[in-house]
Amino acid sequence: MAARQGAPVLGVLCSRPKDGKKVSVDADGNKRLEDRFTLGIGYRWLPSHRHFVGTVEQKQRAILGTEIVNHTHIMDFSLTYDLTKRITLNTSIPVIKSYRNQLYAPTAEFRVFSQGDATFGFRAWLFRPPSESRRNIGIGLSLKTPTGRFRVAQDAVRAGQTLRATADQSIQPGDGGTGFVADVNAYSPTYLNSWLFFQGTYLFNPRNTNGVSTFRTRRYENVFSVADQYLVRGGLTRTIPKLRRMAFSIGMRMEGVPVRDLLGRSDGFRRPGYSLAVDPGWMAAVGKYSFSVSVPVAVRRDRKRSVTDYLNNFHGDAAFADYSIIAGVTRRF
Repeated sequence: MAARQGAPVLGVLCSRPKDGKKVSVDADGNKRLEDRFTLGIGYRWLPSHRHFVGTVEQKQRAILGTEIVNHTHIMDFSLTYDLTKRITLNTSIPVIKSYRNQLYAPTAEFRVFSQGDATFGFRAWLFRPPSESRRNIGIGLSLKTPTGRFRVAQDAVRAGQTLRATADQSIQPGDGGTGFVADVNAYSPTYLNSWLFFQGTYLFNPRNTNGVSTFRTRRYENVFSVADQYLVRGGLTRTIPKLRRMAFSIGMRMEGVPVRDLLGRSDGFRRPGYSLAVDPGWMAAVGKYSFSVSVPVAVRRDRKRSVTDYLNNFHGDAAFADYSIIAGVTRRF
């Protein structure tokens, strides 16, 4: 399962001059900040089909025609408000469209189109921007609400009979749990008009299971687990000479699901593991608009043994993507 929570794009390299906020004077002579709101639309496409057990690819699945194929499209609508120069309030509502060819019983082609789990929170810079050192660290905390559907089902066929079956966990728009998201962002200038950056996001899901039947027959796997998720990015970004509102980046991206949650129990069915990818990207700012595109390409995929795998003396598999496409646009107003 890919992380559903995205890391905010650091636009410090190509966004706004000075501290990015215009100051105007009203009729009474009081100073006020303009452009406090930022509306963002993010998009991610993730096609997965390569099966792994641990780090070993199950190449026979492609030869035998038994690969499970997922296509996931995520549109993320976000709104932030600059409370001060250091603190912003934010909300994010994803919309998810997914397809899965369910080849094993119950057999069906599942299609899902629904709102996902919304988040509401804040982010704060430790130093008042622009800091004298041109370095800064930002921290954020958000509430993740169970607004997404997590019981999506449709008609499927098992042993020649039609029954109502639950869609696989990997394409459910929500997980049914209330949690919270912690994130950190940092940047620092380095040589040749380049910047080092780091971003990390962790979703804490204290709920154990969500009570939704998996239709699986293996012991302890009859319901879905409500799993934590994480995402880490880091690398180097460089502005383009004579085009300082445009930059390219190169780095590494790691995302996945842990074997055990940091808070609460980790029973039920889940596919823990991670994907490590080379993450090239591009960012640009035009007026009040900012644009970003990145194409992470996987270099390592590892399907870890889950808690139920250990209990059953088994090691399940998972399908991973070769790459994903991530794009976004924001506008200040």
